[in-house]
Formats: sequence, C-alpha cells, structure tokens
Amino acid sequence: MADTTALYALRFPDGSVSLYIDEQYAMDRGVDPAKLVRIEIPRDLFVNGSVQDVREYVAQYLEVHHQRASSA
Repeated sequence: MADTTALYALRFPDGSVSLYIDEQYAMDRGVDPAKLVRIEIPRDLFVNGSVQDVREYVAQYLEVHHQRASSA
C-alpha cells in the first residue's frame, strides 16, 4: 500500500481551496485541469484526518509551493 494518496487541488485568490479526487472529477465540474495541482497526501492523514485537516495540509502545501515559484 502506498504511503501517500494523491488529490488534486484548485486554489482561489482568497486562499480557499477545492479538492478533487481526480482530474476527471474536476473536469466534470467545469474545472480546467491545467489549473489543478496534484498533491500527495500522507496516507495517515488521508485515512485518519478530517476533511478540514486535509484542506489545511493542502493550503499549506500550496502556500509553500507558491512562495518557491515566486522566488524562483
């Protein structure tokens, strides 16, 4: 069993995020797959954490990722 589970995220300008289980699910909801970010969620968090815990993990990941991209 893998140590992580991938989710796809879309971050909005206000900092909120929407989570999608896969690209097809996002496209079915009208999301441009080019705007999605694939994030590996630690398995323990995915299995035992709340939805809010996962959202916070994703938001922090995206914040760090955005800062690195901005300073590159």
